[in-house]
Amino acid sequence: MARLLITGVNRGIGAALHAQAVVLGHQVIGTTRNGRDGTVPLVLDTPENIAEQLSGIRPLDILINNAGVISPDRQSPLDMDFAGFAHTLTINSIAPLAVAQAVLPGLRESDAPKILTISSQMAWMGYRKADRIAYRASKAAVNKVMLGLATALEPEGIPVALVDPGWVRTDMGGADADEDPHDVASGVLNIARDLTLKDTGKFFRFTGEEREF
Repeated sequence: MARLLITGVNRGIGAALHAQAVVLGHQVIGTTRNGRDGTVPLVLDTPENIAEQLSGIRPLDILINNAGVISPDRQSPLDMDFAGFAHTLTINSIAPLAVAQAVLPGLRESDAPKILTISSQMAWMGYRKADRIAYRASKAAVNKVMLGLATALEPEGIPVALVDPGWVRTDMGGADADEDPHDVASGVLNIARDLTLKDTGKFFRFTGEEREF
């Protein structure tokens, strides 16, 4: 079984990922902001401090960057909370890279290291949407960041991929969303299990099919 680090396991997809990974027999390290219930405390607001917070997590087989925010309340192109926009970019786009860098020493000790980042269908560049533009932009940005990381780590044999979980019934997605978080978690863990270097830099639906950026 693998040793996993999953960020943001206090609710939603992260909680489902943590629960299912434990059932599958994996050794799971979860992070939450406050470090409750045996999790590792991890505050993502200052990426330059992330390495210190995650020091000592090694060896490690799989990183799943899951933590994220959908704020701010005002994020229309015509009415933007710019400080909130910057915070969303920090949490959703910059912090996942800082987490990956922080745990690279542990991943390099694994025989089969892998990095997955939960993105969103709302990052898709193929349509024009004006709602929740800060969130959409942050997820488009993390896609590009992880593509770069995939290229940089390819010579080391460490695959990096992104997952679109769909519209999920969580606090973030709401009660009317299409997908059950446990189904999404199962799909993400299947992708993690099967991920190889030939898949590096790809964007997958949680059901396993490759999708467009």
